[in-house]
Order: sequence, then C-alpha cells, then structure tokens
Amino acid sequence: MATENVIPGLRAISRQGLGAPILMVLMLAMVIVPLPPFALDMLFTFNITLSLVVLMVAIYSLRPLDFGIFPTVLLVTTLLRLALNVASTRVVLLNGHTGTGSAGKVIESFGEFVVGGNYAVGLVVFAILVIINFVVVTKGAGRVSEVSARFTLDAMPGKQMAIDADLNAGLITQDEARTRRDDISREADFYGAMDGASKFVRGDAIAGILILFINIIGGLAIGTLQFGLNIGDAMHNYTLLTIGDGLVAQIPSLVLSSATAIIVTRVSSENKMSEQVLQQMFGNPMVLAVSGGIIGFMGLIPGMPNLAFLSLAAAAGGGAYYTWKRQQQPAPAVEEPVAEDPVPAEARDLSWDDVGAVDIIGLEVGYRLIPLVDRSQGGQMMDRIKGVRKKLSQELGFLVQPVHIRDNLELAPNAYRILLMGVPVGEAEIYPDRDLAINPGRVYGTLQGIETQDPAFGLPAVWIPSAERDNARTLGYTVVDSSTVVATHLSELLQAHAHELIGHEEVQQLLDVLAKSTPKLVEDLVPKTLSIGVVLRVLQNLLEERIPIRDMRTIAETLAETGARSQDPGALTAAVRVSLGRSIIQHINGMEGEVPVITLDPSLEQLLQSSVQAVSEGGAGIEPGLAERMHRSLAESAQRQEASGQPAILLVTPPLRPWLAKLVRHSIPMLRVLAYNEIPDNKQIKVVANIGTDTPSLGVRNDRSPAA
Repeated sequence: MATENVIPGLRAISRQGLGAPILMVLMLAMVIVPLPPFALDMLFTFNITLSLVVLMVAIYSLRPLDFGIFPTVLLVTTLLRLALNVASTRVVLLNGHTGTGSAGKVIESFGEFVVGGNYAVGLVVFAILVIINFVVVTKGAGRVSEVSARFTLDAMPGKQMAIDADLNAGLITQDEARTRRDDISREADFYGAMDGASKFVRGDAIAGILILFINIIGGLAIGTLQFGLNIGDAMHNYTLLTIGDGLVAQIPSLVLSSATAIIVTRVSSENKMSEQVLQQMFGNPMVLAVSGGIIGFMGLIPGMPNLAFLSLAAAAGGGAYYTWKRQQQPAPAVEEPVAEDPVPAEARDLSWDDVGAVDIIGLEVGYRLIPLVDRSQGGQMMDRIKGVRKKLSQELGFLVQPVHIRDNLELAPNAYRILLMGVPVGEAEIYPDRDLAINPGRVYGTLQGIETQDPAFGLPAVWIPSAERDNARTLGYTVVDSSTVVATHLSELLQAHAHELIGHEEVQQLLDVLAKSTPKLVEDLVPKTLSIGVVLRVLQNLLEERIPIRDMRTIAETLAETGARSQDPGALTAAVRVSLGRSIIQHINGMEGEVPVITLDPSLEQLLQSSVQAVSEGGAGIEPGLAERMHRSLAESAQRQEASGQPAILLVTPPLRPWLAKLVRHSIPMLRVLAYNEIPDNKQIKVVANIGTDTPSLGVRNDRSPAA
C-alpha cells in the first residue's frame, strides 16, 4: 500500500515540473547536511545502480538520438557523485578514528573486501582505475564527441539540401521532411552537448584524485593530532576508508565514462548492438577459421598454456564451421501456383487482347537496374515513384496515372528511359552502387568519381562511392542515391508534360468529384454550356503553362459564365487565367506585395499586335530579325532577374499574351508571361526592365521606380 501511494505522488511531482528542482536541492543538502552511515549506504548503492542503468540504455539504444537526454543525465550523475564525495568525506574525517565501519557498510566493504584490507594494494587499484578512466576512456570519448560535433555541424547544409531534394521529388511528405530536419538539428545539439558533457567526466576524475589525497592527509592529521591515534592506526583507518570511498565513486564514474564512449561511437542502425557485433565481427567464417588456426598453432608450442590455446582454437573452428554451414543453406523456396490446363498458343486464335495498349507513362531499365525496381531484392524505386505520383497529383490537381516499369535489353546495363504515350522523353545512366553528388552552384572542394550531369536539372555532378557521402555533404554538394535521381528526373518530366497526361476520363473524374459538392454547377457546365472536349482543352492549356487545376470550382464557374458567350478554348483559357490570377501570382512571386515585371515599349507592343492580327487574317507576320532581337533581349532580362533571386515576369496586353507565351515557353523557361488583367488589384507592379524599339537593335531600359 505504501508503494501504491508513493508512485502516484512521484508522477504528480514530475508532471508539475518539480522533479529536477527537488533533485538539485537534495544534492545541495547532501553537501551541507551531515548524513548518517545508513543514508550513505543507500545513496552509494543508488549511484551504482543508476550508472548501470545508464550503461544498459546506451548499449541498447539503436541510435544516439534515442538517448538524447544523455548529456543532462551525465551532468546530474556527476554532481550526485561529487555531492556523495563531500558527504562521505565529512563522515570519514569526523568518525574515522572509531574504525573502518564508521562511514557505512558500502565504503567498508570496498576498503576491506575489494582490496583485501591492504591499503597499498588499494592505492594501486585506485590509481589504475583513475588512469583507465581519465587517460583512456574519458579522453577518447571527449575526442570523439569533439570531432563528431564538428563534422555534424559541417554536414548540416548538405543534409538539409538532400531533404529538400527528396521533398521536391515527392519521395517524402512535408511531415517527414519536418521530422528529418528536426533530427538533424537534434543530432547537432546532441553532439555539441556531448562535447561539453565529456568535460564533466574528465573533471570528475581529477576531483577524485584530489579528494583521495585530501582525505588521506587530513585524516592522518585529525587522527593523530585531534584524537590521539598512533600513526599506524590512523594510516590504516583513514587510508582504507578513503580508498573505499574513492573506489565507490570511481567504479560508477568508469561505468558512465564507458557509456559515454559507447553512445558517441555508436552508428545509427536498426539492429541492437549485440546483433551488430555478431553480424560484423563473427559473420565471416574465414575470420574465425584463420584466427583459430593461429591460436591452435601457438597452442602446439611447448611451454605455452596448451589447454587454453587449443580449447579456444577448437571453439573458433567450430564457430567458423557453423557460420559456413548456415550461409550454405538455400533460401526457402516460394511455391508458385501451377496453371491448370493451359491452352496451347497454336490452338488459340488471335483476339483484341493480343493488341497491346500503349502505356501512358512508362519506365524502361537496363538489366543492372532491375534490383532497384524489385522489392524482393530490396529495391526502393517503386516506393519512390509512388511518392512522386502522390506529390504531383496533389500539386497538379488530378490523379497521375501509374508508371509501368519493364526491363529493356536494348538499353545499356545502367541506363533507363522514361516514355510518355510510348515515346521516349528522357534517358540517362545511373550507378546503383554509387551516390550522385550534385554541385548546386557553390561548393568548397572537388570530388573524385565519374563526372556527369544531373539528368533532371542539367547541373554538374559526380558519381561517388557511398562511403564519400558525408564528405561530399561537408563540401556543400547535394548527395542523392540512384533511386532518387530517377524519381527526380521522372517528376520533372511529368510536370513539364502534365497537359499530355490529362484526358477525357480524368476530366470526367474531376467533374464527378466536383458534382458531390456543387451538383448544379456541373450540370449547367457539361453538357449544357460546353462539351467535355472543350473543358479538356482549357485544362490542358492551363497545365501546359504549369498552372495547377486544383481550384476546379473557380475554373468551372468561370467556364459556365464565359461559355455562354464563346466556345473558343483560347478565349475560355484567358478568362480562367484572370479568375486564377491571385493563385498564379502567389505561385510565381509568393506573398510579396510588389511584383517585379518586364514590360514592352508601347510602340513595340503596337507593332507586335499588328503582326499577330495580320497573321490571323492570313497576312505577313513579324519580321524575323525583329523577333530574334526581341527574344535575345527577353532572355537577357530574364537571366538578370534570376541572378538577383527574383522571378522573371513579362507583363503584356491580353491579346499578345498567348503568342508571346508560346514563343518563350521552351527557349526561356524561367520567363512567365502574364496579361495586365491577371494581376490582382492588391498587388503593386514594379517595372524592372522595358524592352523597346528606340534603337536599330532592341534595347533594354532599366526602370527601378515602382509603377502602379
């Protein structure tokens, strides 16, 4: 009943945030208030138990962040141990003249039993423990913490860019990206805290040495001068008590130092530490066989401990044989269903089933890339592609069709090919056993590997061994694996060809979903006002200029209103773009209140409008030299905007917008062409460049003054 009452009380204290302050106050009380020997026994036992618990948690943690509070625990346990040292020192110096049991049973046991009552042996054992703790374990753990903290901080930019690349490729969600960013931040904080916490352990070892000498010298002085003991009795009592006290403190300190070394040298893994040791140290039978042979040969030498050497040689040989036999066992066979009475191909007549349909989206891989798409061989390509489809479907506003994957022996072994409607639109080579280090524009060194270009964006890149991943990230490269390269390439191509992926079936599905919330709107739109083919053409026009169609309600309302006056897909698209103006501007320029734009001189706009009208009436078009000079000026202005980190927007009159958008769509992809009536009323326009015809070659006049 007492325990049942205590546990809820402790939980209530913890919930109220009083646990840590109460613990610190109790430790300060141990320094000030004299403790009886029984209390010292309980606290020393608790200290040893706590250190063992910390060691076990460090061993069984799968990764360092699983024990992220370890630096704080290390500080608290160090303070607890030092407080106990002060409390035990007071008891030893006050009551040491009465005998070796004056400071409690724990100190007496360590002084009498562990070192056999011989204080000379005790001093040697204590010195060895301090050397092991201070020189070997603590110093090594501190160095590892320092180096890990530095490399973790250096690698943070590369890791962040890798997360952004996976997010843009659709391989992870926003929540997963946020979790991974938090892990990176926590990892840097953890190793930084461990670098400082290891200094506590080092200082504790030094304090243990000083406390030992202070207790021995002070005890001899107090015992002989104050209590009248002879030098031999004083030496025996106070030295054994001091050594017992030192051993009681140093053993938990050594355990915590070992836990520190284990946690900072631990590599994140899904396996426990014991499983990693068995797999990595004893998983190769040749290692055990050679080691057993060497030990067995040494056991045959006369004068050597033959029994011990030959026994261990036999054990190593037996372990090697057992591991070898286990590796030779075949994998369990999977029974495949047997087809019942298959019809011979010669006896079956041809049918429409023999005419294969063209895959809307296809991915062909060389034979060396088959493991990437085979889940039974650990391939992750299928999951990555599923993530790409999910992300694009959410961004574009319609369900992207499945990707059909097949091998193609005509391709190079490491090559892959992306097809739309059976026609290749992208092809590249990857190396499954390497990672691609992409140069984002600013790096701090070079890498050795296979130089290439990122197939998705055309950036310079290097295929590097996987072991160089961390080094490449430290130098500023964005490092992705081969599956991510294919997924990112696929994502970019599908975005560029999104208008080819939507058809009548997808439009009908969009209208069916919209009809669940606004049935009257859909009923008035199709087929009363427009045919489904016209609606499809409008949606394709929007997607071709990378405008998402998620807001189907606004699109449908605009089409229902404008469709009564015009059935032309171009005019309908222009009306929908005006309705979606706020979404278009937000997608291009974010939440900024000022929109930087490039404009055309009125005389040039007049000339272009006359040329476009003449073409529509069957007359002559724009003069080729003028078109080339205008195109060059637009490209230069767009590049300046991109270099300054601002969007490149060309603002023209509504009649010119479709023609100019088609002119620059593929040659200047970063330039977005908007009409004046597509700019929302709450946005301010800032003219950053004006292209005119005031010189024989088109000139660009910069105008940094904002215009309404």
